[in-house]
Amino acid sequence: MNVPAQRARPAESAAPALLDALPHPVLMVDGTGNIVEANVAAESFFQASKTVLRRHPLAYFIPFGSPLLSLVDQVRERASPVNEYRVDIGTPRNGGERIVDIYASPVTEAQESVVIVLQERSMADKLDRQLTHRGAARSVTGLAAMLAHEIKNPLSGIRGAAQLLESSVDDNDRALTRLICDEADRIVKLVDRMEVFSDERPIEREPVNIHSVLDHVRRIALSGFARSIRIGDEYDPSLPPVYANRDQLVQVFLNLLKNAAESIGDAADGEIVLTTAYKPGFRLTVPGNADRVTLPLEFCVRDNGKGVPADMLPHLFDPFVTTKANGTGLGLALVAKIIGDHGGVIECESQPRRTVFRVLMPAFPGPANRDKEE
Repeated sequence: MNVPAQRARPAESAAPALLDALPHPVLMVDGTGNIVEANVAAESFFQASKTVLRRHPLAYFIPFGSPLLSLVDQVRERASPVNEYRVDIGTPRNGGERIVDIYASPVTEAQESVVIVLQERSMADKLDRQLTHRGAARSVTGLAAMLAHEIKNPLSGIRGAAQLLESSVDDNDRALTRLICDEADRIVKLVDRMEVFSDERPIEREPVNIHSVLDHVRRIALSGFARSIRIGDEYDPSLPPVYANRDQLVQVFLNLLKNAAESIGDAADGEIVLTTAYKPGFRLTVPGNADRVTLPLEFCVRDNGKGVPADMLPHLFDPFVTTKANGTGLGLALVAKIIGDHGGVIECESQPRRTVFRVLMPAFPGPANRDKEE
């Protein structure tokens, strides 16, 4: 009698596909700490194929003495799930700092084996910092309004008095009156820059070709502050228009390129790279909009300069924070305000000789783009 071949149960045959469909890295390690299974997200996270992952223990892919190893031991000892939040498991192999939430659970069918789920915190932290940047910008708004009234008006009187004195004093004292006028003008310009934060008028937006904006900014940079620096590009030619104000985008990317050029300085191999990409699937809630919006357009300014000190990164977009000796600390704060007013997100990742300013923005809600999202 012929016995029909045993067919795989649907749940068993679908399990690998189910793991690969998850957006978070999932690993299974055996009792000796070796990786025995990994999904596609884990391959991407650790920048290694499943075959390579299986050839090494977990300790090979994470920092020496990482809390993740002790967490796996706890799961085995307790025979119950354990969670840990905000753990850095970044190494040069997987791209530097990688902050994750860890969920580890024992596998009942395989003795001593543990399943590990990693949830990267980078985007959640970026959104948290965006709210902080917007709060800081609002504080500057109030400060600017106060300064405009309490400082600019008296300064105009001081400057006028200095000009009157200039015509009746000798040459030595005339230099002092000139200094008074120059410093008064400098303070007025600083207050004027701060008053930009109090502009709450609705943004006039339209479909904008980001590549024309970036090419325009590149021409300005190459004819001036970045004339000795190579500026390359890696564009996605099929990118839909961004829904934005063109002049404000020019202001944003001109500021970012200027910062990149100043970071590079006189280095002979200085290079700035402008990149664009379409990243579907990222959705979030932004202030002033009850619906979750999609930010599929990614624009990056990457440079190989000296980088940003690690202790300054969390505060880089706050007002009055600067790495420059003579900087005001308002340039990047204004960039963050403009991007935030557009419903977008900006973040900086920095290591020596690799700094990336990443901007995520909404696409123009036209028919062509709706077809692409669907």
